[in-house]
Parts: sequence; C-alpha cells; structure tokens
Amino acid sequence: MSNSITFKDFYQVPNVKFDISKLKSDLEEVLKKSKYQTLGITNFHAIPMNKIPGDDNSISGHNVRGVYWTKPDETGKEVMRDKPIDESKYTELISDFKNTYFEEVYKILKSKFKLGRVRILLKEPRSTLSWHKDPEPRLHVPIITNPGCKMVIEDVAKHMPADGNVWITNNTRYHNFFNGGEQNRIHLVACMLENRFNWFEVFI
Repeated sequence: MSNSITFKDFYQVPNVKFDISKLKSDLEEVLKKSKYQTLGITNFHAIPMNKIPGDDNSISGHNVRGVYWTKPDETGKEVMRDKPIDESKYTELISDFKNTYFEEVYKILKSKFKLGRVRILLKEPRSTLSWHKDPEPRLHVPIITNPGCKMVIEDVAKHMPADGNVWITNNTRYHNFFNGGEQNRIHLVACMLENRFNWFEVFI
C-alpha cells in the first residue's frame, strides 16, 4: 500500500505571476476606502472586488458568502447553507480597486479564465473554516500568508506561498482552510465558472 501524497486537487497555474509587493501596497490603499465584511462567520472577512453592474446588493450579506454544503454534526448528514448565486453576472470591478494594481491583476485573470465573484479574503490567526464544499473550484493569489496556513482538501493539506503564483483548488470536494500562524492570512480568491478540475490543459 502506497503512502505517497498527491496534490491533484491543487493546481499551480504556469506562466502567470504577479508582483506581491504591489498587491500588498495597493491593498493598504484600498483599505483606506473599503472595510472587510464579517460575513457572520467567526474569524473570516471579505472585501468584494467585483459586482453585478448597478447592483450594490450583490456585494452584501449572503451574496458575499455564497452557497456551500457542510456536515455540521455527528449524523454526517449533508446540509446546504446560504443561497445559490449567479456567478456569471459579476462583471463590474468595484470602483475602490480601479487605478490600482488589483485592476491589472483582475484584467489579466479575466482574460485567461471565466470568473465569477472575486474577493479579498482574510482569515484571522489561529482559526479555521468549517468542513464544507463549494459549487465550483477557486482561484487563489496568496498576498499575505505564513507557514502555518494550510488548505486541506479531503485528506491532503497544502501551503500556498505568497510568491506571486496563481493556484486553482478543487473546492467542489470537502475542504477547509486553517491559519495556524499569528498574523492574518489574506488571499485574492475568485470563483471559477469552468467547473471541471481536470481541464487544466485548456486553461492556458
């Protein structure tokens, strides 16, 4: 029986890399205008980067969270939380991100991938998400992280460093994320509209 670990649910995108120092610097500027939303989830916060054109309600409440499935108790019964979202309608960059490096990153990612909501997600130190699954994969650009930050998909844990690389994770499988460090973990995270995790040969 093999004890080898495979990372088939984590994909590092080739030939796409961003300047993390610029993202960190411009995040500080964005935070002078935007505030993190708490989402009603302990130790987890978000700033939406895009919205449904003309619809400010699309970046508040359950529209920031989105639907997911979880197994919350000892029965192991799967339940749905929150409401489904039409990700394809999220096409307008929010004004606070215009004329920043985030706008350039957004345009590059949109030129390469079919994306829905794009958010800046913050996970506080020494905290974790619930065990859950999402309707679609997620694209990550880690901005601030530490070695104690790991994403766990099924039985496999992986650290995604903040080195400018882009990752796609198979969030359609059960997973969580924990920050075991002593600083906030901040990622740019986008919902992928291409919902087949074995498509990577056509992404680039």
